[in-house]
Amino acid sequence: MHTEALEKFIKVGQIVGSFGLRGQVKVMPLTDFWGRFEKGNRLRLKGEWVEIEEFTVHKKRPLLRLSGVKSATVSDALQWEYLEALDEGKPELEEDEFLTDDLIGLKVVTTEGQELGVIDEVVTMPAHDVIRIGELLIPAVKEFVKDIDFDTETMTVQLIPGMLE
Repeated sequence: MHTEALEKFIKVGQIVGSFGLRGQVKVMPLTDFWGRFEKGNRLRLKGEWVEIEEFTVHKKRPLLRLSGVKSATVSDALQWEYLEALDEGKPELEEDEFLTDDLIGLKVVTTEGQELGVIDEVVTMPAHDVIRIGELLIPAVKEFVKDIDFDTETMTVQLIPGMLE
């Protein structure tokens, strides 16, 4: 049995365009771990392994040169393709760190005890992530998120006047 068939892969980026004449690709990251894009790392593209030969950041996006992609013609044809990495399970996290997927479904209450619902989605925005509970959007920053208790599956938030209207 082929071992690669048993391995799981996760999407870590989507190619959103080409850049320059040497075949570089602009990537929309689908991961917070940008170390996956460092020079020398291998990712899968269309089911084949490619090596990252160059990694820079351009306009707050990873800009990659991939092995086998040497011209703009080739990189143009890769638009909307996904880059995948081997799923190695959850990374080691610090005590106050967590994965955004772990927040989905947590019950949200205010510091006054008012229940707001459950987290539907964590939206990645340029400045910071935003927690969506139905139509309510709460910035995922310390000023608003006061506590996350995974034992009780509860997030406690401090809202400012006008957020619930």
